[in-house]
Amino acid sequence: MADHRPTISTHVLDLEVGMPAAGLPVALFRLEEDGQPELMSEQATDADGRIRSLLPSELQEGEYQLVFDLAAYAATLDRDTDFFENMAVGIRIDDARRSYHVPLLLSPFGLTTYRGT
Repeated sequence: MADHRPTISTHVLDLEVGMPAAGLPVALFRLEEDGQPELMSEQATDADGRIRSLLPSELQEGEYQLVFDLAAYAATLDRDTDFFENMAVGIRIDDARRSYHVPLLLSPFGLTTYRGT
């Protein structure tokens, strides 16, 4: 049986077009004790709108921030940027033995996220 390494993942759906948001850039930051963000990774969602692991190393307890570049995604679709240009989601990891999933639902004038499974 393969080892399961806990991670932070995401899945982005574009409700305007009714499809996964492929090619959407996402950056993951870990906040230092002084609150300064440290860039951990920058990736783009796959054809299914997913990034299965944003972590380049072991998950540690602490505060993280995912930043979704919505303007860059809109540009890939050759459409005007919607009202929201980016979305930053701060999360707190209290148990580094489990994985965390942060889905995002996009629409031109609304964004929804939640703690997924």
